[in-house]
Amino acid sequence: MSSEIDVLVLGGAGVDTIVQVPELPLPYADSYMVPAIETRAGQTGDFVAVGVHALGLRTHHIDMIGDDREGDLVRALHRDRGIGLTEVPLSAGTKRAVNLVGPDGRRLSLYDDSRAPDEERLPPPTVAALAAASRHAHVAITHPCADALPTLRETGVSISTDLHNWDGVQAYHEAFAHEADIVFLSTTALANPEKTMRQIAERGRAREVVATAGAEGAYLLADGEVTHIPTVTPPAPVVDSNGAGDAFASGYLFGRLAGEPPRRCALYGSIAGAYACTVPATRADAIGREQLLATAAELTNRP
Repeated sequence: MSSEIDVLVLGGAGVDTIVQVPELPLPYADSYMVPAIETRAGQTGDFVAVGVHALGLRTHHIDMIGDDREGDLVRALHRDRGIGLTEVPLSAGTKRAVNLVGPDGRRLSLYDDSRAPDEERLPPPTVAALAAASRHAHVAITHPCADALPTLRETGVSISTDLHNWDGVQAYHEAFAHEADIVFLSTTALANPEKTMRQIAERGRAREVVATAGAEGAYLLADGEVTHIPTVTPPAPVVDSNGAGDAFASGYLFGRLAGEPPRRCALYGSIAGAYACTVPATRADAIGREQLLATAAELTNRP
């Protein structure tokens, strides 16, 4: 079957309620006066789907979504952007979180973990059919995506995942870490990022491992070597770091599917991640292909 989808995104659909706070950590007080509190669609899978779609890749998203107002927001996001969506009913309601965002763009996310019934799954035949029509699958670590990994592997589609702030120890993340061909994660909770990156590659299938480190840039493990990837100056003031890791993954995958070498892919990721930091938390937006390629060309040709 010829590929009809460039990137199939599994999981990570939901809504965030954004609260802009005067500082993080937030000292205890009985109450705070804050700017308008807003709820918008967009969690990790949504952001990756929006990101790769904005870069011109044919994109499809599958996840479990509730029959509720939050689910309507997720459905509208995909419909308005022209992103294909396969929704599977989620009895407990659409996944949601509250994001506290500080003036410097840092955020603290509070996830509602009650919306993941153990017995509910993505239907394997549906996953298999979508994967068979896809060039690549990006798997969020949200429930129940771990159960879809064997089905994806059987189809032969390449797989990526984002472990976010994994500490390198928690068992839940291991299935994702060891089944993906490309692994993204943050250095936030890692005592020794290079050690964890090499363990992921040694114990699993990963050909490339990328650890993002915020203002310190990122680290790329490819061909047995760890390379530091410098930061890219954002094109506007930094207002929110939410979605920067998802944007990095989107830029990196864009490069990979274009046949670019890992370091070039990491440059694309850094550019996309820097752009994401300039987008207010109340919006779901991503850099376009033309701007990404122009920025990459400028950085490459700079003396």
